[in-house]
Amino acid sequence: MLFNTIDFLIFFPVVLLVYFVLPAKVRYIWLLAASYYFYMCWNPAYIILLLFSTLVTYVCGRTLEWIRGRGGLNEKNKKRWMKLALFIGFLINIGILIYYKYTNFLVDTVNMALRAVDLQPLADFDILLPVGISFYTFQCLGYTIDVYREQIRAEKNLVKYALFVSFFPQLVAGPIERSENLLRQIHEEPGRKLWNYRRVTLGLTTMLWGFFMKVVIADRAAVLVNTVFDSYEKYGMVCLAVGVIAFAIQIYCDFAGYSTIAIGAAQVLGFELMENFNAPYFATGIIDFWHRWHISLSTWFRDYLYIPLGGSRCGKRKNYRNILITFTLSGLWHGADWTYVIWGLLHGIYQILEKELAPVMKKIHSVCHTRTESFGYRLFRTLVTFLLVDVAWIFFRADDLHQALHYIQRMVTIHDWWSLFNQSIYTLGLNIREMNILLAGLVFLFLVDCLRDKKKQTLAGFLEEQWIGFRWSVLLGLLFSCIILGCYGPGFDSAQFIYFQF
Repeated sequence: MLFNTIDFLIFFPVVLLVYFVLPAKVRYIWLLAASYYFYMCWNPAYIILLLFSTLVTYVCGRTLEWIRGRGGLNEKNKKRWMKLALFIGFLINIGILIYYKYTNFLVDTVNMALRAVDLQPLADFDILLPVGISFYTFQCLGYTIDVYREQIRAEKNLVKYALFVSFFPQLVAGPIERSENLLRQIHEEPGRKLWNYRRVTLGLTTMLWGFFMKVVIADRAAVLVNTVFDSYEKYGMVCLAVGVIAFAIQIYCDFAGYSTIAIGAAQVLGFELMENFNAPYFATGIIDFWHRWHISLSTWFRDYLYIPLGGSRCGKRKNYRNILITFTLSGLWHGADWTYVIWGLLHGIYQILEKELAPVMKKIHSVCHTRTESFGYRLFRTLVTFLLVDVAWIFFRADDLHQALHYIQRMVTIHDWWSLFNQSIYTLGLNIREMNILLAGLVFLFLVDCLRDKKKQTLAGFLEEQWIGFRWSVLLGLLFSCIILGCYGPGFDSAQFIYFQF
């Protein structure tokens, strides 16, 4: 079930209505049932994997707790048995993820090698990727690691743990929640005040902004992106650059739109999910970008991979190795294709170069008396960062490495400056009216991200402080924009969220 469908607009109010009338002690059971129904709307068979992953990690957590409490074992033996239990749980979950997500990729890679030496390739596998498997697998693994590290106690109530794994707002595309945050709230839920006007209105406002990002901006930008990338051989530098910038906008508004709707829906129900985006295109460096983009995933890799590998506490060479490993695996997490691996590697290389150049830049600034906090300098760094991120996005969006490299080659070598003046841009899938709607949406997005970056406020928090006339003008403007200007009807498709494929 997609957020941007009539089905969800019926499902969510029904869930809310029943949730608000049920006794406090059983509300979490209703949320679990609603979450399972939500997930089964894609394919009922998917629920088997979700249940299996839930049971494996639940048993793993309980086993870790049982071993830790055994009085007959010394600390060395306890540690050994706990590592074994953690390893088994980890292996089962990662094994499932690898089978469903990476089998075809591994077979294709082996076949490339076999064809290179004129050997018979392996038969293709037809494996359907279950929606959201990367997200809930990482959430489950984070829980077992937290139990192993004694950051939390193992959950005894299987139903509450199952709700933690499958909570429907963030089940299929995040944020990837931490057990210490969401499990704690599930336990506190019966004692929480059910109806809170401020919380509900903030949540609904947040959801409305997420819908605007998705149906008005992302789905409209998708038309332009698909037009350019599907026929990139026809275009030169200007049109190809517009296509990349449009994809940067699309993926941001698509994914951040989903996260925003999820956070708002959870808030209406009384749960606070972690923020997943913080005005990422205002970043003044690649390191800063990853502090703002897909925060739940970047912090997951930081806490459960980068730091255990040694983080930045080791020598420079090992630190750079850790960065490359982390970002390569982050790229592979996003998709089973070499384009995603290259995308991840590029971001790792960007970070290493940023660290290496920092002392040099510091000396240059000292000699040139550069005011590093000035608007002009920060704008320059923001534009450079956006350019580097856009280059990497080409690999992320391309169908294969050949298309990505050919796209970049044409963008560099085929000049079409006249496209800036002869209205060629209006032939990229969007006419003048649709392009102007997209640009108007981007202006509003820019203002909202300025709030996040400069005032540290969300749109919902900002509107709460404003005069009621202004507040309702903005809210009604967003609502009618979604209804009237959303990408529906001929020439448009209410597209699936991009990150569902991961």
